[in-house]
Amino acid sequence: MDSGRIRTPRTARRTARGATAGTARTTRATRTAPRTAKVAALAAAALLATVVPSAQAVAAPVPRVDLTVLVVDDGGSAVGAITAELKGSGVPYRRIDLNDPNRPVLDTAFLSDTLDGRPRAKYQGVVLPHESAFGPDSAEHTALQTYERTFGIPQVDAYTWSHPGVGLDYTNEGGWSGVLDGTTAGVTAAGKTGPFRYLAGALTFEDNDPAIAESYGYAGRPRAGFTSYLDIPVDGAGGRASLIGEYTADGRRELVVTFAYNQYQRQYRALARGIVEWLTQGVHLGQSRNYLSVHVDDVFAPDARWDTALNCTPGDFDCVGDDGEGVNPIRMTVADAQYAAAWQKSSGFTLDMVYNGGQGEQWKTEHGGSDPLTDRLVADRAQYRWINHTYTHPFLGCVQDNTTVPWQCAKDISGNTLWVSRSELSGQIRNNHNWAVGKGISVDRSELVTGEHSGLKTLPQQPVDNPNLAGALADNGVKWTGSDNSREPQQRSIGTSAGAAKTVPRHPMNVYYNVGTAAEMTDEYNWIYTSRADGGSGICEDNPLSTCLPAPLPTTTGYAERIVPQEARTALSHVLGNDPRPHYVHQSNLAEERLLYPVLDRVLSDYRALFAPTTPLVNPRQKDVGTELNRRAAWDQAIAAGKVTAYRIGTTVVVKAPSGLTVPVTAPEGTRKQLLLGSTAFGSAYAGTRSAWTTPELLQTAVTLTLPTA
Repeated sequence: MDSGRIRTPRTARRTARGATAGTARTTRATRTAPRTAKVAALAAAALLATVVPSAQAVAAPVPRVDLTVLVVDDGGSAVGAITAELKGSGVPYRRIDLNDPNRPVLDTAFLSDTLDGRPRAKYQGVVLPHESAFGPDSAEHTALQTYERTFGIPQVDAYTWSHPGVGLDYTNEGGWSGVLDGTTAGVTAAGKTGPFRYLAGALTFEDNDPAIAESYGYAGRPRAGFTSYLDIPVDGAGGRASLIGEYTADGRRELVVTFAYNQYQRQYRALARGIVEWLTQGVHLGQSRNYLSVHVDDVFAPDARWDTALNCTPGDFDCVGDDGEGVNPIRMTVADAQYAAAWQKSSGFTLDMVYNGGQGEQWKTEHGGSDPLTDRLVADRAQYRWINHTYTHPFLGCVQDNTTVPWQCAKDISGNTLWVSRSELSGQIRNNHNWAVGKGISVDRSELVTGEHSGLKTLPQQPVDNPNLAGALADNGVKWTGSDNSREPQQRSIGTSAGAAKTVPRHPMNVYYNVGTAAEMTDEYNWIYTSRADGGSGICEDNPLSTCLPAPLPTTTGYAERIVPQEARTALSHVLGNDPRPHYVHQSNLAEERLLYPVLDRVLSDYRALFAPTTPLVNPRQKDVGTELNRRAAWDQAIAAGKVTAYRIGTTVVVKAPSGLTVPVTAPEGTRKQLLLGSTAFGSAYAGTRSAWTTPELLQTAVTLTLPTA
């Protein structure tokens, strides 16, 4: 669906299509007459100033502002994107569906009331599809503007066009409108000191397919009362026009966004944090980080190699025509290990080595009793993090019957499934841990990844976990075990006992375990993603969620030109989406042509071009990811159940939650947490704010923060 052209200055309809295949929504905005304007550009700290009551209420108590966002949704992609950011970072919100005939009416009673003799604003910020979502002459429009003016509540216009009603000139008055694909926008000086201070300065709009218009926008020149935060050049004489900015008029503040987007596009993902910070005046429940961890599975073990003639992997059950034994397996060398250590140092990024000690011992036995690779990695052990991957990497679910293709679970004469025993499971975990300890490798007993994530349910053959798995994990003190995010994206418990281990979903990267060269990688990629007519498997034709390549990629250039950018883009989308889940690859990807590094180099370089040093990548351990996901689940449940109360009165923030619940809070630099006696600095610094998962202090029943004054 391509973007159309603007036919009238009063109405705009554009399509935003993101990097994720098949994702497209239409955004719609109805336009209003111009508003009056006055200048009020505020720096980040000034956004936190105590709400100033109207002249008629100077003597009234300082209002209470509840820490909840009101989202008015028209079903468009822009509001959907902002809602996704609120949800993903844990910010409470209430959604009003404009298309629901039974929706509540926005009036004074809906928006505010009085509680304990104090005026209360029920929402700290408002998201609208555009500046006049209820109609410019409607009672709801008037009630909302009065509410925002009375309590100092900011409003985001999720997608609108450039016109005087939002503080901008029309685009034919020195501005510009059109497709933004490939355009480089700049964060203005006001943006760098304000809501987008965490960005490096330049922001390029994605252009993933030259045949498709992915982003459309209106760049207008600011009028009085408008402060631009993101702009683009519009002529050859140094003129610039705004794509995002703040419009202050009639005692109200609006963040005006004049380009189409959806939640998957990189430019929006980079801006989403700042939009929420502006909307909440820098004080909100929830927190967000940019995470990246990479697990390298099968360390010390060899991996089988893709057969470009058979189009399968020898040794796999479904590889027809091979003798069942893989030839020329892929395994790192000493040089590969030295390169990995040097790359980590130069890139400033740490890999997690997910190891099979027994496989290394077997290799040594089969190769004259020596293994220089193991010696090198063990010598460099302090440079990596290590995760138990079981001793010899067996399948730990049901006993596999591979006399059929695909395999199935073996059964006894009574028809009961045969399972790998608890003792074998436990031995695989224990022996691998002890092997590492004996080599002086620091390994956390609470972390585990089973071979192929086995033991966990594996559809369609094994619809339940191995019933012996939970006990074996408990036997060995395992609290966090890896799972495949493409199969199970949500964290869950293994077993029902108190303190049972939980899964840590991991993103598989499309850098295959069974290839050592770019040509092998591209050949297998072509087999999976091309049609039968083009010589492929046709899997892409049979799967409604997949898209076939228009033609096979050249094996000489396909990896570098197509696969690397695609995989880097996918990984970076997870990073920018506040997703802590690790990515996983295999030791084969560090061997031979070392296919992993071009992808990671692209991710790291693209990230560092986007973000300022105040917003570093967070590289968490598996147990830290597990803890984060567990906290988020508990938080989301408490919010959904209405068990959290949070509000701001002037420079004081109070959060009340059920006992034992850890709450995420974000606040500006200079915020202090109140103790029973005195106070302490709150949280840790990230992206120009302070944030933390926190609980009440000793003898307290609520978290109380004191914000810095303007």
